[in-house]
Amino acid sequence: MSDSTAVDPSNVDQLRAWDGNQGEFWTSRADRFNEGVAGYQDRFLDAAEIDRASTVLDIGCGSGQTTRDAARRAVDGSVLGVDLSSSMIELARRLAARDELSNVAFEQVDAQVHDFPEQHFDVAISRHGVMFFGDPLAAFRNIARAVRPGGRLALLTWQPVERIEWMTAFRTLLAAGRELPLPPSTGPSPFSLSDPDAVRELLSAAGFDDVQLHDLAEPMYFGRDVDDACDFIAEQHAWLLADLDADDKSRAIADLRADLADHQTERGVLYDSAAWLVEARRR
Repeated sequence: MSDSTAVDPSNVDQLRAWDGNQGEFWTSRADRFNEGVAGYQDRFLDAAEIDRASTVLDIGCGSGQTTRDAARRAVDGSVLGVDLSSSMIELARRLAARDELSNVAFEQVDAQVHDFPEQHFDVAISRHGVMFFGDPLAAFRNIARAVRPGGRLALLTWQPVERIEWMTAFRTLLAAGRELPLPPSTGPSPFSLSDPDAVRELLSAAGFDDVQLHDLAEPMYFGRDVDDACDFIAEQHAWLLADLDADDKSRAIADLRADLADHQTERGVLYDSAAWLVEARRR
């Protein structure tokens, strides 16, 4: 990130992660993440109600799959994708150029503090990209400021961790008997927007009305077979394996492979997941 780019102090750790090793991992595995959550994509974009002339803001756009899909709907409009990861933004730009999409742009910014044009966007969207703000209220107020009155907000966020089969299964298997805490439901976390009442309160305080959460459940894809899925999951959760000795690590991987085999289907290795589709309007 350039020295001239404003980052809120509460997001410094997120910048370090997403503009560092974590961002590099998801850049290298962008296709797998997009394949993993593909079951949610059409319903999510339909909820955004993007029309041909819409101006769209995609927050936490990653490698830009949702940004590009939005641009294909807003053929006479424009779409801006923003993210903290320079490597994912670079990939997003390359993929948009490959697809010859001239109505899309990408910027590496902190959406919590970035000076977006006021009341500019018709729609703001985010697919699993808004759970990591250091100050969520400040962030959503800034996003609301950028959306015109009456404009739409559409988010996809994870439901509570106990409903995310893949998360609980992988952490348990790779813990190898250790007692590991689950990710927190507050603060920068995949599950910081998993409580419907907290989401309604947050978005209402930020300037949005008619906040609705819809219960969605889709299988998550992790690989074409056990070997493919195991390589991906072991890399994604390498931090869980780092402190294990050789025997415990081998045992954990063997347990993971057995569980993956139980989830092998004709479509590949699938685990259950659950998300909230959040819709709101800018007041």
